[in-house]
Amino acid sequence: MWMVLSSSQTQIHNSITTQTRWHHLESKPRTRRIKFPFKLKCQQQEHQLSNSSLKPKTQDDGIPTEDIKTLAKFKSRHNYIRVLEVSRKADHPFRGSRLLLLDNPGNIHSISFLFKTLTNTYFDVFATIPPIIPSGPIAVLGFGAGSTARILLNLYPDTIIHGWELDPSVIDVAREYFNLSKIERENKERLFVYVGNALTASLKGGFSGILVDLFSNGSVIPELQEAATWEKLRRSLRKGGRIMVNVGGSCVEAEDKFRDGNVVKEETLKAMRMVFGEKLFVLTLGNRGEDSSLALTGDSPEIDVWKNKLPSSLRCYAGSWKPYSG
Repeated sequence: MWMVLSSSQTQIHNSITTQTRWHHLESKPRTRRIKFPFKLKCQQQEHQLSNSSLKPKTQDDGIPTEDIKTLAKFKSRHNYIRVLEVSRKADHPFRGSRLLLLDNPGNIHSISFLFKTLTNTYFDVFATIPPIIPSGPIAVLGFGAGSTARILLNLYPDTIIHGWELDPSVIDVAREYFNLSKIERENKERLFVYVGNALTASLKGGFSGILVDLFSNGSVIPELQEAATWEKLRRSLRKGGRIMVNVGGSCVEAEDKFRDGNVVKEETLKAMRMVFGEKLFVLTLGNRGEDSSLALTGDSPEIDVWKNKLPSSLRCYAGSWKPYSG
């Protein structure tokens, strides 16, 4: 999860409904202000170096309302679910995408493009983990609409993924609007999706890697601020396995105003530090230093070896990790 719709956004019907029309244009075009703080710096910087005079739109720019189509909107037992489609004609990096929003603040939990695999969000960082873990299954805790799984399956033909999602309605939406049904059919021996509590995830023999993206009510779940949770996840790993975590940051807008994104991030990292000690690394994303962060456990990877095993479009992220200093 990484971005929020501002409170000043255009309001959609309050009733539970599915929309299939484009929002009407008005005499003065409105934009739906969307924060995209998870820009991946290496791609952003390369683009600016080659196009500095063009000042292209960035993920921080709002998307005009007429370029957004609401495909679904309803409340489930666990979430306030909305599926948005951004027009391919939009002057925005997310043109041609579908977005899954959950919770009242409008935090986006999944993104999918029709004609490309990578997203230029933290999901791409998750996709760098296979070369630095042993061969074996990867767990995705907080499956959402399958953004992480889709990238991993496309880039690594031998990868096996076990995904957990608490809300069955999210999986239903993923199958209807994010091609999850097709992905499951094409990867019957490589993708296994479970509905239930991700913190109970287990597999005989353990996981080679665990990707954690667990949010509720617009905040990293409280259990991740407890050392006992990380100890349990550590025991679920195979020898040499690693955990990569979206620990949030200032970009995350919680329903509870007292759960500040940066404070929750630090509490999560400190809980991880109690279990993994100095074998904990942090990668920071966004325009500001505290926009959002990911954490990685295990020994310090050999950066050059890691880069050489990654697809070229992902190599720039390998050297961005720093030891967590607290």
